[in-house]
Amino acid sequence: MVEKAKFIWFDGKFIPWEQAQVHVLTHTLHYGLGVFEGIRAYHCHDGRTAIFRLKEHIQRLYDSGHVMMIDIPFKKDEIEAACCEILRLNGQKEAYIRPLVFLGEGVMGLHPKGSPIQVAIISWVWGAYLGDEGLRRGIRVKTSSFTRHHVNIAMTKTKTVGNYVNSIMAKLEAVHAGYDEALLLDTAGYVCEASGENIFLVKDGILKTPPMTSILPGITRDCVITLAQDLGLTVKDERFSRDELYLADEVFLTGTAAEITPVRDVDGRKIGPGHPGPVTQQIQEVYFGVVKGQHERYQNWLTYI
Repeated sequence: MVEKAKFIWFDGKFIPWEQAQVHVLTHTLHYGLGVFEGIRAYHCHDGRTAIFRLKEHIQRLYDSGHVMMIDIPFKKDEIEAACCEILRLNGQKEAYIRPLVFLGEGVMGLHPKGSPIQVAIISWVWGAYLGDEGLRRGIRVKTSSFTRHHVNIAMTKTKTVGNYVNSIMAKLEAVHAGYDEALLLDTAGYVCEASGENIFLVKDGILKTPPMTSILPGITRDCVITLAQDLGLTVKDERFSRDELYLADEVFLTGTAAEITPVRDVDGRKIGPGHPGPVTQQIQEVYFGVVKGQHERYQNWLTYI
């Protein structure tokens, strides 16, 4: 269950949590056309709270809206300010922030003209998405029978509400089979991404991650590439197959919710020694230091409250 907070920002106003309601004829509820973001705020080492890469997340929200032909009726700086203020009003030192743009009650039918565009921002306290134990020991991943959306079937570079039905089905399949997370392949059969995360492998000290062709441009993925290169590691942006993944020394997932989550097993094959390896641990350690404000070099990624 999501832990209730005091307020939700809804169409420009902060209202009590219980009053943030929509009509059953909300267009997005029926047809899935809407866009959203997931953002984390961290309690930093100096006692302050900072939102991690706020501007980049809000830019991606507007990019998603543009691609999906949704004209967000607020300016970017208004949404950024609301993301900061909601933490103050809810008294949250750490939180997950969810901006959501959806089509409200207006018309039925596939053509959305006439449906009002509404915006909500919700914040709640959320721990490790794939579990604290998963962060420490690594998780088990299963290749899904569901394929990642093709670029001519869905807009793969957007965080569109309806796109995630595919991810939900993959996740359910994996969990029902006793795994923690699902791995989706692209339509050519190459490793693409997990149900809600990007993926990296490590082999002989070199990192590989699938190219941007059909994956979501992950903000945490971008952070990891930067951090790895700054650590002197080589990062390759290229396709790889499942068997190459099985033979990796290390594998980890990245995402705002999942942060840096090691993978210890894929499809019943132990990855490396079967526990988080040295490169994963190094990147994980640096990443958590960055989000908590411990590295001066990356202060521009933080918006302090």
